[in-house]
Amino acid sequence: MNVGSPQQLQIAVGNAGAVSALLIRPADARACFVFAHGAGAGMTHAAMEAAARGLAERGVATLRYQFPYMEKGGKRPDPPAVAHAAVRAAVAEAGRCCAGLPLIAGGRSFGGRMTSQAQALSPLVNVEGLAFFGFPLHPAGKPSDERAKHLADIGIPMLFLQGSNDKLAELALLEPVVERLGRMATLHLVKDADHSFHVPARSGRNDREVLREILDAFAGWIETIEAGKAVS
Repeated sequence: MNVGSPQQLQIAVGNAGAVSALLIRPADARACFVFAHGAGAGMTHAAMEAAARGLAERGVATLRYQFPYMEKGGKRPDPPAVAHAAVRAAVAEAGRCCAGLPLIAGGRSFGGRMTSQAQALSPLVNVEGLAFFGFPLHPAGKPSDERAKHLADIGIPMLFLQGSNDKLAELALLEPVVERLGRMATLHLVKDADHSFHVPARSGRNDREVLREILDAFAGWIETIEAGKAVS
């Protein structure tokens, strides 16, 4: 499927200025994912691009956007308040660009965590679920579940897409977190994958196959959310 070129947008983030964004909306879109980048690479990173195009092939629109520090070429991530403002501005823009579509918010690593914090503080407008591409539960080598405390304040479904070899989310800590969240949380483990969803050659799979697994899981999870709405 040829999804064409992304639409380039600008999003105002209060005193932090404007940030760039990229919208891909396939003709058959059934939802829109407000897709935040990780701490070390922006929205145009190859992994972000591949995920956005793969989701379009599965009928999911994406709005990728920059955090202000990345827009300015900085290396140090924004303070949480600034990051949260960027998340809210991007969600509002997605609501305008994809009016009528269910909104899912989240992203890779840092972007997913900032989205979850924003949602815990005050629900994101019209967002029906959060999806994390590698939730960074703790820094590498410093296992802890402190970063998960706010997740209990989130009242919408959450999807954790995690590599089983993710050094920023030890399974012995992550699995109990997900269990405590109960029916609100779904964990999809990718065997042998690390935090960036790379797998070793000995796994018998390549990164493209892993991405296909992740995106299929994401698309299937969105269907369960919509099915749940229909039942309720």
